[in-house]
Amino acid sequence: MLKREITRWDLVLLLINSTIGAGIFGLPSKIYTLSGVYSLPALFICAIIVFVLVLNFAEVASRFSKTGGPYLYTLAAFGKVPAFIIGWLILITRVSTYAALINLLVTYLSFFSPDLQEEYKRIGMMIGITLVLTWVNYLGVRNSTILNNTLAIAKIVPLLIFVIAGVFFINFDLIDLQQPPPALSDFSSSVLVLIFAFTGFEAVLVNTGEVQQPGKNIPFALISSIFFVAVFYTLIQFVSIGTLPGLASSDKPITDAARLFMGPVGATLITFGAIVSISGTLNAVMLIGSRVPFALSEENQLPRFLSKLHNCYSTPVYSLLIFAAISLFASISGSFIYAVSISVISKILIFMVVCMAMIRLRKKDTAKVAYFKLPYGYFFAIAGILASVWLLSSSRSTELLDVFITMAIGMLLLGAFKLAQRKIKI
Repeated sequence: MLKREITRWDLVLLLINSTIGAGIFGLPSKIYTLSGVYSLPALFICAIIVFVLVLNFAEVASRFSKTGGPYLYTLAAFGKVPAFIIGWLILITRVSTYAALINLLVTYLSFFSPDLQEEYKRIGMMIGITLVLTWVNYLGVRNSTILNNTLAIAKIVPLLIFVIAGVFFINFDLIDLQQPPPALSDFSSSVLVLIFAFTGFEAVLVNTGEVQQPGKNIPFALISSIFFVAVFYTLIQFVSIGTLPGLASSDKPITDAARLFMGPVGATLITFGAIVSISGTLNAVMLIGSRVPFALSEENQLPRFLSKLHNCYSTPVYSLLIFAAISLFASISGSFIYAVSISVISKILIFMVVCMAMIRLRKKDTAKVAYFKLPYGYFFAIAGILASVWLLSSSRSTELLDVFITMAIGMLLLGAFKLAQRKIKI
């Protein structure tokens, strides 16, 4: 049995760590290019949409105490096949996220050690980082949680210094709300970009089986962490607009702004913060991703050995090792680039399915324990579904096709596994 060693505040930090990734270091210029100073209202609208989705997750997640997250919710609401598709998509997005981030981490590290640009040294560094993270997670969820908490705080501190110091250098002439508003399409695009900057919370819920009092702690952690992230993003955007005149053309906006009002020390601090931020997210991805095969195995949708736990550390050791190996292969080979293209749509599908699951589970009323029941729940569920449909409608047809291909591959694997099981029984 998995050990419940993730406390309420551990979960809050895990959610923050998974949500605030490397993207924040380039986000201010991306949304400013689209919406200018109106990127601040875009942040507000985005926060409302995300909050609606989070409230749906808070109710649904509070019904469950096992490992699995959205996979388990879909299983309870709609059955095994839809659940497998959701679990498969979560697994693919975790692998692609890990591979993309570890490549980015080595790129940032080459700022301090240019030798890492050489291919064999780059590969060696990725292998070393993966081995360290695998070892930490192998030693138990408590060790992984301690590392996660440390990296989460370490990533917040440089950004907090950036915000606090930057407030004293704000040029309010740069924050001119009287400038013409952007085109509706550009404003909508900036909201979409921001939506994806808030994602990551949905995958953390996979680790429910290791959370203490999940029925109480998950709703609290979800709501408080997303509120913190929304306020934090807004402050970072506000300081970036008010201190960096060339924000729209900057590819390292926070670093460039910090260099202006804190000098080279500030730029180095932010670069260090980026490295810590990526490292923290990588550890969170390893912790979460290694539990997805475990959850699928427990429901007999992957080989049973993947749900075997270590006798001492109570970690799903085979699930962890296989996830680490596949992620490392994707990192080195570059095959993750295809998977990244499906990540966004996969997340939207997960949002929509969880909102639908809330309606379904309320009608089935199968909860065996008290859970967080959201006031006006049906209204929030429908609002979440409509928001998800809107987000999907903005996706490119090629990306949708990639998702369907990925789903088909997953179904083929499930079919092959079930066929093999039947042959063994015969």
